[in-house]
Amino acid sequence: QVQLAESGGGLVPAGGSLRLSCIASGRIFSNYAMGWFRRAPGKEREFVGGISGSDDSTYYADAVKGRFTISRGAAKNTMSLQMNSLKPEDTAVYYCTAGESPPGCSGYGCLGHLNDNWGQGTQVTVSS
Repeated sequence: QVQLAESGGGLVPAGGSLRLSCIASGRIFSNYAMGWFRRAPGKEREFVGGISGSDDSTYYADAVKGRFTISRGAAKNTMSLQMNSLKPEDTAVYYCTAGESPPGCSGYGCLGHLNDNWGQGTQVTVSS
């Protein structure tokens, strides 16, 4: 029973920046991974990035690597997605997600349950 709430979406010109925030509530623990997925119009959901519940290592999709940065807040139930150098193809509904990192996990395996909990999404539109 984890509830997630995203905020910070909006309209931004290409090359601009936007910062999304997520707050998790409910039964969430320090070993929970948190991250972001997105869905562009007419397309499948895709992984954007995540932060491990084991060691706070971050992982990113190739499409956003070097442009997007995920970080936790002072409390591990908060997370932000800093998006820089935005492109029109980044236009999508962005979803905060969370799930337990499996015991003894390492690497991408720590994000294996990132789909367990979803927020309602926040719209990001990048104009050209």
